[in-house]
Amino acid sequence: MESLPVTADWVPLDVLARVSLALLIGLLVGLEREWRGKEAGLRTFGLVSLLGSLGGLMGESHAVAGAGLVALLVVFLNLQSMRAEQSTELTTSAALFVIFFTGVLCGLGQRVMPVAIAFVTAGLLSWKESLAEFGHKLTAQELRSAIVLGILAFAIYPVLPEQAVDPWSLVQPRAAWLTVLLIAGIGFANYVLWKLFGSRGIEIGGFLGGLVNSTVTVTELASRLAGMSPALAKIAYRGIMFSVAAMALRNAVVLGLLHRSSLGVSAAPLALMCVSSAALGWFTSRPELQEAEARPFELKSPFSLLTALKFGAILVLLQVAETLAHDFLGQYGFYAVSLAGGVVSSASAVAAAAMLAATGSITPITAGVGALLATLASAAVNIVLVARVSGSAELTRRLALSTALVIVLGLGGAALMMRVL
Repeated sequence: MESLPVTADWVPLDVLARVSLALLIGLLVGLEREWRGKEAGLRTFGLVSLLGSLGGLMGESHAVAGAGLVALLVVFLNLQSMRAEQSTELTTSAALFVIFFTGVLCGLGQRVMPVAIAFVTAGLLSWKESLAEFGHKLTAQELRSAIVLGILAFAIYPVLPEQAVDPWSLVQPRAAWLTVLLIAGIGFANYVLWKLFGSRGIEIGGFLGGLVNSTVTVTELASRLAGMSPALAKIAYRGIMFSVAAMALRNAVVLGLLHRSSLGVSAAPLALMCVSSAALGWFTSRPELQEAEARPFELKSPFSLLTALKFGAILVLLQVAETLAHDFLGQYGFYAVSLAGGVVSSASAVAAAAMLAATGSITPITAGVGALLATLASAAVNIVLVARVSGSAELTRRLALSTALVIVLGLGGAALMMRVL
């Protein structure tokens, strides 16, 4: 007796898994729309996602036809909304199209990408109020900073030459510009965090501000003391110490990203500086402030075209100076330039040291020590800033003692690492 002919050459369980995933994705996003009381909710989004999965299973022409049906549905949805509420459902309409195409991806056998897109879509829909509030708080300068950062990263960087442009191989435009973008990106990201959380207290603002620009942060905190109560001196001290801790943490991150071996040399002293500074600020008693004194300080956006050009110029000059000092004066000449660079910009000095180590111009040990010296110099210069700006002898004395302790711990950690190495 002959067996019955095979009537299907596809695997039913695989098709069932694709359709089920599409349905779950549609229900996930539809749940958020249902919760907000929208006309298109659980059932609509579930069916649209199912339609997309069928289009993916049946072929390209069917997927295109399905997209046309969804477009027709969106037209009727907006007409109904305009007639009933005198408004349109643009966000819901966009979400329907997104979910349809995620359904198509499910039908084609994709797994991870449709789920990721669904969760991102649900997040964007549910964070409506938070995103709107954040967008309304943005200033024109901050928006321009983000746009300029994108232009410099994706338009200018790719066309820069990879090789050195001078006969002595001192200046490599693409490597230098990449470092500029790295520092600027870190600063801009931390500035966003400062915008979100810095208003909760001067101490938090001090830490996040230190990640952006420790010199500006310390100057701003010190300038608050003029005409204020003595209680503000303790708060300013806490904020400054948190800023020093953030500066050491940022320099460690920059060094690790640009040359990991150099970070291994200076990791322990930088960690001691970070922890000790944070501990000195944390274990200082926090007095109650008046409302006028407790207000968070203002910090300008850390990125602009002029800032990028200045930072790039400082970085290239430090790189050239450190290379020449190392070639003619040895490692101690390099260390002297690193100290001076830390007074101007510790991030630039650390980045320049890491770049030289990455190209083999100096050893990782020399780069790590130079980065540590730049960080120590940046911490020490805070004493001069506070003494000149605040006019508070008590704060200056206390900061000098604390900074001396942090420097001693950093040097002790460096000595220990040198013995180990």
